[in-house]
Amino acid sequence: MLDTVAFVFPGQGSQAVGMGADLCAQYAAARECFAEADEALGFALSRIVREGPEALLRQTMHTQPAILLVSVATFRALGLQPAVVAGHSLGEYSALVAAGALTFRDALVLVHRRGRYMQEAVPEGEGAMLALIGVELAAIEAAIAADDDAVDIANLNAPGQVVIAGTREATRRVAERVGARQAIELPVSAPFHCRLMRPAEERLRADLAEVAIAAPTIPLYNNVDAARVTTAVAVRDGLARQVSRTVRWSELVQRMIADDGVRTMVEVGPGSVLSGLVRRIDKSVARLSVGDSASLDAARAALGC
Repeated sequence: MLDTVAFVFPGQGSQAVGMGADLCAQYAAARECFAEADEALGFALSRIVREGPEALLRQTMHTQPAILLVSVATFRALGLQPAVVAGHSLGEYSALVAAGALTFRDALVLVHRRGRYMQEAVPEGEGAMLALIGVELAAIEAAIAADDDAVDIANLNAPGQVVIAGTREATRRVAERVGARQAIELPVSAPFHCRLMRPAEERLRADLAEVAIAAPTIPLYNNVDAARVTTAVAVRDGLARQVSRTVRWSELVQRMIADDGVRTMVEVGPGSVLSGLVRRIDKSVARLSVGDSASLDAARAALGC
């Protein structure tokens, strides 16, 4: 085990057509993940990941299992065990696979359904998620309280970066009201982690009740509580609640550092969004991103493996 090293897994928004292709070319473990995903889901997810088109990959019911697939393929190709794991939103499922709490196959089926339920909860185009940069949390909370429409804080990502979600009109009104330095619309097809997702939460909770979940074998911090999860009951409940509630990423990272002595965080999967957030949360923590064979080799060397 790598003492003081955390593996963190990305969520939706990190997808790109062609992700994972280099790893599949180099590592049998990655190729096996792609084949298993197609078999588990009953359609060629691997083709969507490799070839797109981008519009198809961006559909939530495809995006979520695709990012899980590439993240787990990267983890297995890396072949290392960290001291602690966590994942951002959807990434929590990848972290649970890495921690032995969920099988890869069950996680794929769950996130495919999760994505479909989320998409069906709000018709595409009616909702939005906006990252507000350079605004105090209290000002955002006040603006949300003053709005009569459906809008909530979706992600507390890092100091000075808060994501709101809700109806498209409400999110824009809140962004204008607080005078955000930047208001960046996220490339997602539904407004996650807000009250509009409660129907999806209830549907997913029923599925979670039917899936075998074990206690994590590696300490795991969940999104909804920003707390260490040690039992299957807590895993199941946390996965259901996170659908319509805030991702407390900044607090989660701070707790891993304070409680587990984490000094290095390795982002495992497509993109490097989480590495950027970790830098904003605590600049003293070393950061690595692993998403292809070159970065995998570099990470192994940096970790002394």
